[in-house]
Amino acid sequence: MEKIKIITDSTCDLPKELIAKHDIEVIPLEVTIDNVTYLDGVDITLEEFLDKMDKADESPKTSQITPGRFSQVYKKYLDEGYSIVSLHLSSKMSGTFQSATIAKGMLETDKIFIVDSQNVTCGLGMLVLKACALKNENYNAEEIYKIVLQTIPKVKSTLNFESLDNLVKGGRLSKTQGIIGGLLGIKLNLAVENGEMVVRDKVRGSKKALRYIIEYLEQTGISTQISPIVLNAAADKENAEVLQGIKRYLEDKGIEYVEAEVGCVVGTHSGRNACGIFFIEC
Repeated sequence: MEKIKIITDSTCDLPKELIAKHDIEVIPLEVTIDNVTYLDGVDITLEEFLDKMDKADESPKTSQITPGRFSQVYKKYLDEGYSIVSLHLSSKMSGTFQSATIAKGMLETDKIFIVDSQNVTCGLGMLVLKACALKNENYNAEEIYKIVLQTIPKVKSTLNFESLDNLVKGGRLSKTQGIIGGLLGIKLNLAVENGEMVVRDKVRGSKKALRYIIEYLEQTGISTQISPIVLNAAADKENAEVLQGIKRYLEDKGIEYVEAEVGCVVGTHSGRNACGIFFIEC
């Protein structure tokens, strides 16, 4: 039977217990704040990072994984006889996918299959869990790769943001898109579409924001083959109500879900007080 290793990067934002359960290799990106560089998910907690970000004079800087780091990890598993399926955040958001591709070329192997998830945070995490499920069903690495590619268009998201300031500062949204983010009482619904963050709509107040999310879930339909992931980016005050409302909706429907928290790299762009859900559509 083929030995397969599932590899991803720290922007998948999967809970540590799931990473351990599925024996996933997570390569951390780096984030620099106040001239100190941390490994995402390793050296600093989200709350510590957000506190530093609140006090910092400059916005944090994030760094992609280099081809050299990928090469070291890949070689380790290749030497142990593994085939590798390596899934990473959208190539439109980072050069990490390109670095992985370069590393594969350096190693001159056909035993590495690299996936541009066209997603980030738990959208990437959903695809990683899909790959793990296929591995457990004894699919080979190439089959896992092909099925995951077919699954990418089915990964959906609906996210509630209080402010778009960090997304604009980080270049994930334009200044024009960000203008609507500072209006009093306005909640922004965002999604990851075609590998990029987009503003889907704006509503006034938390109740309408929650209703908008639930309507989207109802219209799209949630597949339960892979549990949806409810994402928390330090949601507080009114957005905590939206977060709890998403959970109640899933519980009322009898849908098991995973709870996750953004890491520091994703937190650089989301900032505080955001939440939402990633899922695979029916």
